[in-house]
Amino acid sequence: MVKSKAMNSASSNPVNHGTPPAGTGASGSAGGPSPTFSPLYQQIKALITQSLQSGEWKPGELIPSEVELASRFKVSQGTVRKAIDELAAENLVMRRQGKGTFVSTHHEARAHFRFLRLMPDEGVPHQPENKIIEVKRMRAPAEVARLLDLKSGDAVVYIKRVMSFDGAPTILEELWLPGLLFKGLTAERLVEYKGPMYGLFESEFGTRMIRASEKIRAVSADAGAAQFLNVAEGTPLLCAERVSFTYGDKAVELRRGIYLTAHHHYQNDLS
Repeated sequence: MVKSKAMNSASSNPVNHGTPPAGTGASGSAGGPSPTFSPLYQQIKALITQSLQSGEWKPGELIPSEVELASRFKVSQGTVRKAIDELAAENLVMRRQGKGTFVSTHHEARAHFRFLRLMPDEGVPHQPENKIIEVKRMRAPAEVARLLDLKSGDAVVYIKRVMSFDGAPTILEELWLPGLLFKGLTAERLVEYKGPMYGLFESEFGTRMIRASEKIRAVSADAGAAQFLNVAEGTPLLCAERVSFTYGDKAVELRRGIYLTAHHHYQNDLS
C-alpha cells in the first residue's frame, strides 16, 4: 500500500511520547510557557486522520489492522486500539466484527439518518423523496460567506429542494456549498443521483461531512414556505440551520431546513 506524504514524513520520525525536550524541566522553566504534550494515542489518532484526509484509505475501504498500524508507527497495539476507539466514536471509521475496521462512508445505511434527525411519530424512519426546485451558482451573501469561512462574493452553489414523506411535503431546504469544491454540481446531476446527497458529495466531489453544528428555533410559515409545504401562512414550523464540516474542521456546507412537524419530530440522542 502506498503511504501518503503525511504518513511518510511521520513514519520517518519517532512519535513524540510526551517527554519534554532536553534542557527543559516539566514546568518549562527554561523560559516561556510550558509546552503542551498530547497523549501518545492522540498523536496516533492524528496520524491516522491525516491518512483518511489524504485519501490513502477511501470511504468504505478496509484500513490496516491494529497490528500493522502498531508496527508502522512503532507503538503498542493497545495505543492504536485506543486511537481507533476514538475515531469510531466520532464516526470516522467503523468496526465490523470479524472483518476489521473500515473507513466510514455516507453510503452506509446507518449513516443516512446521522444528519437527518427528523423522525416519524409513528412507523419506521425512511428516506424522503426529493424534488429539486433550483440549483444555481451565485456570489456568496455576506452571512453565507462568514459561516463558510469564504470571502464575501466568492462563488457558491445554491440548492433549494422539497423533501416529502409518503407524498406529503415535509422539509423545505436551502443549501450553500463552496463553488470551488463543488464545481460541476448541477440540477441534472442531483436529479439523476439516487443515493443520499452526502453520498454524492463524498464519491464525486471528494468531500466527506465529518460533523455538524446546528441551531434550532421555532418559526411560522411565510408565504414561500406555506406554498412549498402545502400549509397555511403562519403555521408553526421548526427551522434548523446547520454548518457541516469536513476534515480539519473546514466548513463545507450551510443548510437551512424548515420542518413541518405535524407528523414528525426532531430527535437527537445524547450520550
